[in-house]
Amino acid sequence: MPLRLGLIGAGRWGRAYIRTLQGLPGLQLARLCSANPESRSLVDPSCQITSDWREVARAPDLDGVIVATPPALHARMTEAAVRAGHPVMVEKPLTLDHGEARRLQAVVERAGVPVLVDHIHLFHPAYQALKREAARLGPVRAIRSEGGNWGPFREDTTSLWDYGPHDLALCLDLLGRSPLRIAARQEEARLTPEGWGENYSLDLEFSGNVRAAVRVGKGFPEKRRAFAAFFKGSALVFDDLAPHKLVRHEGAFAGDPPPFPEGPGAPLPVEEGLPLTRAVEAFARGVRGESLENFGVGLGVEVVRLLVACEEMLPRRPS
Repeated sequence: MPLRLGLIGAGRWGRAYIRTLQGLPGLQLARLCSANPESRSLVDPSCQITSDWREVARAPDLDGVIVATPPALHARMTEAAVRAGHPVMVEKPLTLDHGEARRLQAVVERAGVPVLVDHIHLFHPAYQALKREAARLGPVRAIRSEGGNWGPFREDTTSLWDYGPHDLALCLDLLGRSPLRIAARQEEARLTPEGWGENYSLDLEFSGNVRAAVRVGKGFPEKRRAFAAFFKGSALVFDDLAPHKLVRHEGAFAGDPPPFPEGPGAPLPVEEGLPLTRAVEAFARGVRGESLENFGVGLGVEVVRLLVACEEMLPRRPS
């Protein structure tokens, strides 16, 4: 029998989930919450559509629920599904408020229901290969990470919340610990015809004198998604936009942390598969009780805590 899943939200990411579910055997999108009448054309005729998200969150005929709505709605929807006994896959960031994230964490832990926060780049095969290679190379000495694009321009969230969760999740996951200190500064803020766009620099200091330099923004001239981990005598670079997604550079790298290594580097083997497909497959394994790897809201709560701390250091948008 296929797993019967419900999806709340049919926006850009919701539609990506719909396409992903349609391409995976053993998974059925049984219920969808969407207020857009055009959503009917996106799903199988057997899929029940409602405009009331509670009907999906609490539906007794589902094996799991995916939440792909704006982050301000994540907590209440995830909580409702968890209280109904449904495993949940929820988009990042977990919430926009640390207190709310902690309260949701308590609900999840009391219920004992598995929840997976989709920090999507943790499921990228190139990052997973980097993590395996990092375990062989020895302790990480420094990290450099960049993520951004031109937009999306939103009124409700800044670049910090659009792109920051990815970079922070990668840093925390690779090092396996939280930073001792974090600092944030605004590099640039500009009003474009589409809305405000900001670029930020974040500096994280971890135990062992390990530092991570992060740049995020929606005012980048072009898309950027790169992550470099430095070791004694070598560096690994995961670049989602490069021909080779993961390369190794040899040499002594100076700086704290150093710039991204220059040159092509030596390509390393990377498995096939799209990150969202791999994330949904991981969720399905958890629903079936096969593996709870990458499940848990602890990382999501910590990412929210760090983002809130950064936000308090940054100037507010002009009204």
